[in-house]
Amino acid sequence: MSESATDQERLRRWRLILGGEAADATGVDLGGDDLAMDEALSQLYDVDKSKNVGMGKSAPKVARWLGDIRKYFPTSVVQMLQKDALERLDLRQMLKQPELLRAVQPDVHLVANLLSLRSVLPSESRETARAVVRSVVDELEKKLAEPMRQAVSGSLDRASRNRRPRHNEIDWNRTIRANLKHYQAEYRTIVPETRIGFGRKRRALREIVLCVDQSGSMATSVVYAGIFGAVLASLPALKTHVVVYDTAVVDLTAELHDPVDVLFGTQLGGGNDTPRALKYCSGLITRPEETIFILISDLYEGAGSEEMLKLLGEFVASGVQAVGLLALNDDGAPSYDHANAQRMADVGIPVFACTPDLFPDLMAAAISRRDLGQWAASKDIAAARGRRYGV
Repeated sequence: MSESATDQERLRRWRLILGGEAADATGVDLGGDDLAMDEALSQLYDVDKSKNVGMGKSAPKVARWLGDIRKYFPTSVVQMLQKDALERLDLRQMLKQPELLRAVQPDVHLVANLLSLRSVLPSESRETARAVVRSVVDELEKKLAEPMRQAVSGSLDRASRNRRPRHNEIDWNRTIRANLKHYQAEYRTIVPETRIGFGRKRRALREIVLCVDQSGSMATSVVYAGIFGAVLASLPALKTHVVVYDTAVVDLTAELHDPVDVLFGTQLGGGNDTPRALKYCSGLITRPEETIFILISDLYEGAGSEEMLKLLGEFVASGVQAVGLLALNDDGAPSYDHANAQRMADVGIPVFACTPDLFPDLMAAAISRRDLGQWAASKDIAAARGRRYGV
C-alpha cells in the first residue's frame, strides 16, 4: 500500500471514530458500507436525549438498527454496542417486545437484563426471553463445562486416593505397581512401603456452597455462578448448593439440573442482607472441614458488615474453606467495599475477582487444598492482603 493510500485509510478510520461534525476536518467522504456503519454508530452515540434524536422508543427502528450492526460489525463489537444502547438510550423497556428480542445478539449482559425484567415481562415475551437465555446458557456451557469437569475431576481423583487404608481397603493391584521398585529378589516378594486404598465412594468428597449476592451490580456474576453451579452439581463426588440472596434468601439447589431454571429463580436488582444468607448457609454445612464456601459479592453491606464478618470468621474457625469472589465475570476491575475485603483477608479468607475462564482452576485448587493466595499470584490476580493471609 502506497504512503498516500495509507494516509487515506488512516483518515477514513479517524472519520469513523470521530463521527459527525467533529470529523469535518478529515476531509473524508464516506460511502457504501462505511456510510451505513457511520449511520448506525451515530444513532447510538450522536444522540440528543433532550430532543429525542436517534432511535427513540420505536421498536421497528431499534430492530432495524440491531440488524444493521449485526451486518457490519463482528459479534464482540455487536455485544458492546447493544450494552451501550441499553445504558445510553434506556431501551430496557423495549426488551419486553418479542420482535425486538428476536433481533438482538444474545450475550451474558442481555441475559442479566432479561432476568432483571423477568417479573414484568408480558406473557407474549416470556417464551422468547427464555429462548434467548437458553441460547446463551447453552453456548457458555459448551465453553466452560468441560474445562470445569476436567479440572475438578482431576483434583477429586487425587483426593479420593486412600493412602492409609485398612487391610480390607487395600487396592492390591495399584499397591503392587506402586512398590515394584521395592522387590526383594532374595525373598521373591515386594515390600509394600506405599499402600494404596480404594477411593472413598461412600459419600461426597467435598461439599460446595455457592452463596451469591443478586443485587443489581452483581448481575453477570449471578449468570456465571448459576451455570457453574449446575456443572458442579453434575459431579457425583461433590455435594453442591447454590443460594442467592438480596434482602431475602432463596435456595436454588433443587433447580441445579437445569441452569436456565436456576437463572429464572433469581431476582436481580434488590438490596442485600449477607448476614441472613450466611446464617442460612451455616445450616447447610454438615462437614465443615470438607466444605468449600464461596461468597460471590461486592461486599457493600453497610450496617450489616460487622455481623457478616463475625459469621465468616466463625466459618473459618469451624474448618470451612471460605473464599470471597468480588466478581465472577469478564467485565474488568469490579467496584467493591475495600474495607470489608481487607477484614476478610485479615481472618484468613482469600478475596479477589475471578474470570469465568479461571474459575475451574480455582475450584481445582480449592479442592486440592492449595494455598489460594499463591494460586491468585500465579494467575496475576490482585488479592486483598491480610495479617493471616496474603499474596
